[in-house]
Amino acid sequence: MYTPKYELTPQLLSLITTIERYYGQIEALKIPAKLELNLTRDNLVKSSYASNRIEGNPLSEAEVTNLLLNDRVPTNRDEKEVINYFTILKHIHGYKDRPITLSTVIDLHKQLMSGVDTIAGHIRDVAVVIGHYKDEKGDVSLRVKHNPPFHKKDQIEKALQELLDWTQTAWELPAVIQTGLFHHQFVYLHPFEDGNGRVCRILIALLFLNRGYAINRYFVLDDYYDIDRDHYSDMLHSADSGNLTRWLTYFAEGMKYSLQSALSKYTDAMKTLRFEEQPSPKEREALRILEEYKEITAPKVAELLHVSRQQAHALLRALVDKGLVEKKGITKRSYYMIK
Repeated sequence: MYTPKYELTPQLLSLITTIERYYGQIEALKIPAKLELNLTRDNLVKSSYASNRIEGNPLSEAEVTNLLLNDRVPTNRDEKEVINYFTILKHIHGYKDRPITLSTVIDLHKQLMSGVDTIAGHIRDVAVVIGHYKDEKGDVSLRVKHNPPFHKKDQIEKALQELLDWTQTAWELPAVIQTGLFHHQFVYLHPFEDGNGRVCRILIALLFLNRGYAINRYFVLDDYYDIDRDHYSDMLHSADSGNLTRWLTYFAEGMKYSLQSALSKYTDAMKTLRFEEQPSPKEREALRILEEYKEITAPKVAELLHVSRQQAHALLRALVDKGLVEKKGITKRSYYMIK
């Protein structure tokens, strides 16, 4: 049974409080739907770039952006890796509110490595070590950073299942603690020959979604790790000896940094909107309804907002004029959707 050891230090408790405050401030901004969609798209691109770069992918941020936003067909392994990661993030809500099972983990790895490597979707059954080669005056040697505890498929599956079982009993923990503990243990087990870090960060995003945090919509974590990849790796493996407090503090610092950056970005973006383009409080209510219903008629908006049909038409027309909403159809059969 997985039993993590750590201490909720005053520093860690302070970070948890700050994280919750920053996230609440972001949610309170009432971001216009069109702006939110654009920033979400940017977050998905940024996450795809950073998470693959951490693992050594050589594509630049400009190359990744061009690849993903222009729907280019990948021509090599590096491009395929990025596109696979981006595609999973775009559709990750399909896994939301469901228990993360061994099948989930294997399926995500299969999608991630599809068209990249034949190991896609296969738990490893061979010994591996994590490290790097170092050349000192012509003497090349492997510096091992981590030797996973298990090297047989059945052992790895058993340990991974124990971690997943623990995850389903750890909902009372603060989200950043639950996800931080999961992050370390998954990488510690190293269940696949390749792709472990990326699958882990996808699973972390899914865990945050299941805890009510709109990761990728509001913020990403990968760019924090990418700032200093060696430090990220060192902090991650600092917990291999058994005490996870130091790693959890680093992990929480990363979430604080990401939320702080997101809050600043969203606040600045809101300020750049021309005053007349900013939705009124009533228009924001209408946008929230549109987000929920996807497609809706003016009479339904009137009913939900408790306003007249004429007022509902005026609200929706104003949102169309501001480029936030699109009208489909004509006359009585017309409906509205977020642009």
